[in-house]
Amino acid sequence: MLSAAIEEAKIGLGEGGIPIGSVLVHRNRILGRGHNRRVQSESAVLHAEMDALENAGRQSAAVYREATLYTTLSPCVMCSGAILLYGIPHVIIGENITFLGEEQLLRDRGVEVEVVGSEECRALMTAFIREHPALWHEDIGQP
Repeated sequence: MLSAAIEEAKIGLGEGGIPIGSVLVHRNRILGRGHNRRVQSESAVLHAEMDALENAGRQSAAVYREATLYTTLSPCVMCSGAILLYGIPHVIIGENITFLGEEQLLRDRGVEVEVVGSEECRALMTAFIREHPALWHEDIGQP
């Protein structure tokens, strides 16, 4: 399923956006796919995880509580808040070297967090940050 999130990241990059992708999975079925679309949609909130949740549509609390969120990059505080809000119990992260998000917050609140250490995810972000530092800093709320 991480490969589907990586595919989303590449779609986002191809659209001129930030290469971060995510998928929401329930019982081995992808409910929603998404990628960071802040640039493409002129959005303040469409990080990959938020886009995947939005594209999954309205789900019952029971579905969220059995779901796994796959994401190519460690989730920021906004996306971690959404994970906690909907009670998603398991998050699989492609990499957390280029950005370490709120993994500890998630763990402290009982979420199982698994970091895969994907070289492909890291390479996508490393190249993007090198080529577009101002856009990257805008995306994560840094001056």
